[in-house]
Amino acid sequence: MPYQNMTLEEFAKHVGLDARDVKKMAERDKIPAQKVLGKWRFNRAEVTEWLQQDMLNLDINETRLRAIEQAMSEAGTRDIDQHLVTALMSLNGIDLNLQARTKSSVLLELAGLADRTGLLWDQPGLLTALQARESLCCTALPKGIAIPHPRQPMPYVSSEPFICFARLSKGIGYGSPFGDLTDLFFLICCHEDRHHLHVLARMMRILTDDVIHGLRNAETAEQALALLIEREEVVAKQAIK
Repeated sequence: MPYQNMTLEEFAKHVGLDARDVKKMAERDKIPAQKVLGKWRFNRAEVTEWLQQDMLNLDINETRLRAIEQAMSEAGTRDIDQHLVTALMSLNGIDLNLQARTKSSVLLELAGLADRTGLLWDQPGLLTALQARESLCCTALPKGIAIPHPRQPMPYVSSEPFICFARLSKGIGYGSPFGDLTDLFFLICCHEDRHHLHVLARMMRILTDDVIHGLRNAETAEQALALLIEREEVVAKQAIK
């Protein structure tokens, strides 16, 4: 039930926050919520969008990201997936020489790259969803990174969830609210909102300055993927602690 309303306690558990902190955030209008008969209610679709925006920031607290990961993981910390992100990536879905020079052409070429994975069923549908998401709010992050994705899960466009990675030889004006150019793109396409949020939280933990530098200097798709795998294994071990 992707659009169900949640109580304060249910929402706090859903996003890995203390209920007292959630109450304070709602009272200060820091989070989408409605008060009905003296009790706070949270719409799942609205808070999912809020949580995405909260995570799309490379300066978000590491402890907060771990809490989100744990909240979104059905197995919890006893069974951490060491390759949550990189298991969704393949060499066919990595392009270190994307030729796009505009935002619209980046999205077009990313949809084409997704098609090369062999998992995509509806390339035009994916492209339309990416364009709609960007028109709502740019997915660019600081440090030249963007994470384009559909606003809602799209289980009908692909046989499996996937992630593609593309690099431009020169950054472009992608519409970043941070004012910098963008040259590294991670396309995320998941089938379920909790999985998407889990993947996004892990991605934010993977993208350290060293990893970003390494991705810009990788000479092959194999090197880029190996770098991400190595870093994710470290991150997964940290989540267990």
